[in-house]
Amino acid sequence: MFWTIDDIPDQTGRTAVVTGANGGLGLESTRALAGAGAHVVMAARNQEKAETARRDVLATHPQASLEVVPLDLGSLASVAEAADAIRARHERIDVLMLNAGVMAMPEGRTVDGFETQLGINVLGHWALLSHLLPVVVTTPGARVVTLSSIAQHQGHPLDPADPHLRGGYDAWRQYGNTKLAMRHLAQGLQARFEDAGVDALAVPAHPGYTNSDLQSTTAHAGGGGRLGPFYDKAADLVGMSVPRGALSQLRAATDPRARAGVIYGPLLAVSGPPVAKPLVRPGSADAVRRLWQVAERETGLPVDPAAVVRPR
Repeated sequence: MFWTIDDIPDQTGRTAVVTGANGGLGLESTRALAGAGAHVVMAARNQEKAETARRDVLATHPQASLEVVPLDLGSLASVAEAADAIRARHERIDVLMLNAGVMAMPEGRTVDGFETQLGINVLGHWALLSHLLPVVVTTPGARVVTLSSIAQHQGHPLDPADPHLRGGYDAWRQYGNTKLAMRHLAQGLQARFEDAGVDALAVPAHPGYTNSDLQSTTAHAGGGGRLGPFYDKAADLVGMSVPRGALSQLRAATDPRARAGVIYGPLLAVSGPPVAKPLVRPGSADAVRRLWQVAERETGLPVDPAAVVRPR
C-alpha cells in the first residue's frame, strides 16, 4: 500500500510552522497537518491571502487550530520579527516546513541586496531556521523539512565567489542552484543534529511536477523566458493536483518511519505516490560546506545545533 494523507498520525499537541502557507503546497500541507490535530503557524508574506487561506482551511476543518504570522523571506528583518513572534508564543516546534519559494524569477534583489531566488528560497529560510533552532532542538523528535525540486538535478553547488550569479544571471540555472541548496541544507543539518546528539530529523522533499501556482507566477513574471508559459500549460495538462503533490513533504514531516539519508518525492520522479529515495550525488560534503560558508557570510547567522545545546 502506498502512503496517503490517511497515514498521517494523530498530530494533537504538536506545533507545525509552515512557510508559504497561504497557497499551493504550503496551504495543502497546512490543511493536512491541521486536519490531523496539529496547531499550525501559517507564516506568509501576503496577509490578505493568508487570511483567505486560513478561512479556507477552517471551512474544511472547523476545529483547526491556526495562527497567521507575517513573514517576508526577502527581508532578514521580517524573518527576525516572525521568529520572535513564534518563539514568544511557542515552547515547541515539532515540524518546521521550509516550503515557500519562487521559481525562475527575473534578475532582481531583495531588500538586503541578495539575488531574489537565493534570498527567498535559501537565505530567508536559513535565517528563519537559525532564529528558531533553539526551539527546534529542545523539541523531542522535531522534524525540519526542506523543499527541493527535480530541478536540483540541473543545479550546481553554490559558488562562494558568486552565489548571486552576478557574473552572468540565468533564471533557470539559479532556480536549480537554490533547490539543490535546500537539499544540501537538510543534509548538512542532519549531520549536525547527529554530531550534537539532538533528537531531531532533517529531511528534504520534492513535489515532482505539480500543478501549483508556482508555474503561473513564473509565467507571468517572465523570468523563465519561453519555458515559463510552456511549463505552466504543461502543468495544467499533466501535472499532479496540489493535494497529491504535497504528500511528499507531508510524509517527510509526519511518517514515524522517516529516516535520514533519503529524499521524499513521487515514485516516478514527476508523479506518483510519495516514496523515499536515497540521496546519492558526488561532492555533497563539499557542497554542504559551501552552502554553510555562503549562508553564514551573507546573513551573518549561524546554523549550529551544537552551539545551541552546548553553549560555550
